[in-house]
Amino acid sequence: MEREPVQMQRNAASSLGESLIAKVMRTVQQRIAARSLTPGSRLPSIRSFALSMKVSKSTVVEAYERLQAEGLIRSRPGSGFYVAAPLAPLTLAEIGPPVDRAVDPLWISRQALEPGEGVLRPGCGWLPPSWMPEEGLRRALRGIARGSSATLVDYGAPLGLQPLRQLLARRVAQHGIEASPDQILLTESGTQAIDLLCRFLLKPGDAVLVDDPCYFNFHALLRAHQARIVGVPYTPSGPDIGRFAEALTEHKPRLYITNSALHNPTGATLSPLVGHRLLKLAEQSGLTIIEDDIFADFEEAPAPRLAAFDGLERVVHIGSFSKTLSAAVRCGFIVAPRDWVEALTDLKIATCFGAAGFSSELVMALLKDGSYRKHLEAVRQRLAKARADVAERLARIGITPWIEPQAGMFLWCRLPDGIDAAKLARESLGKGIVLAPGNVFSHAQTAAGFLRFNVAQSQDDRLFRELEALMALA
Repeated sequence: MEREPVQMQRNAASSLGESLIAKVMRTVQQRIAARSLTPGSRLPSIRSFALSMKVSKSTVVEAYERLQAEGLIRSRPGSGFYVAAPLAPLTLAEIGPPVDRAVDPLWISRQALEPGEGVLRPGCGWLPPSWMPEEGLRRALRGIARGSSATLVDYGAPLGLQPLRQLLARRVAQHGIEASPDQILLTESGTQAIDLLCRFLLKPGDAVLVDDPCYFNFHALLRAHQARIVGVPYTPSGPDIGRFAEALTEHKPRLYITNSALHNPTGATLSPLVGHRLLKLAEQSGLTIIEDDIFADFEEAPAPRLAAFDGLERVVHIGSFSKTLSAAVRCGFIVAPRDWVEALTDLKIATCFGAAGFSSELVMALLKDGSYRKHLEAVRQRLAKARADVAERLARIGITPWIEPQAGMFLWCRLPDGIDAAKLARESLGKGIVLAPGNVFSHAQTAAGFLRFNVAQSQDDRLFRELEALMALA
């Protein structure tokens, strides 16, 4: 009967010893990260470090031994311990308090992508894992595993898997876009597609038109290419044509990047009238348009496509399966004018070498067996119900949608007067909720009172309770 308390004491002592060893190790690691200890520097002696850390010499000996096992330090017999590892890149977070970073496009992306148990992500731009075709993906994976070993281990063809390009040519034809498989270049994502086109078309300092608001990563990507970003106000039927014409005259832009169907973040759809006027202005000014169509498969009925009106003369069409199939399966595509394809392919080889053959085979398998079509039918129904439900619940707490979208996952919503979306986003993050405040989508910073909600990620009661409570305190 007396053994149990003794064992508990031993366990407690053991835990305390482990925590002290970890404390010593962490102190050494932080000093190396902060450059107060550099490669070749001698560590404090065991005796002096034990005194300064207020631990036993045996604790320091054990900590040094473990750091040596990790390759961070090394011993010299009769001399002591020395820093052995090469320095990692300097991280300011290691040597000072965290910086209160501005709520910018990359801030939103990083918060949404960080793993976290119980975190709600109404501000993210993708479907929940439970909405994705997991069984179809597993079945396709098993089929690929039984197939050619080249799919598993080799590079893909430069243009990408030919059968998939043939199938994509038929799919874009359903939207009135006539393109041969040789006009389609497979990429690893829609983002890579835009990046390749920016590399191909832009020089530093070139002006690029974007919608205001627009998908926030357009801003981040264009800054990476050192482009001058010019925002054009967006209306429920497309860009404001008068302001668009003014921007063409004033800034002489090289590109315009937009979503013509299921606009991100507003959910609006381009009207045929605005589309025709837009293309006429583009022709007069020599403007190239990148039509980002990654949400196409969420549509209930096809909306107008600029590439269909234009015949791929001035419009480049891109798509992706990241939103509808799997974010882990990186597969996008570019539909381009015929005389661009060879140069874009060379650029793709120069920047990422081979094509993603494995992902292409996986997408192809799901498109062919009918499971993708059935999956999308179910997703469209779920999204339609979610849009109505979430809009109603938001309205109860004073948050109102800008428009009622015809399809898709986004609601662009106005907050009650006096509430700043960025401040609300910061406060919500402390509650485990990632929001997408309006000004990260607005180049002109005119959307401080807006939030974008992903209705598929806005199903939890906690979201509405916390929002209502935080707005009451604002």
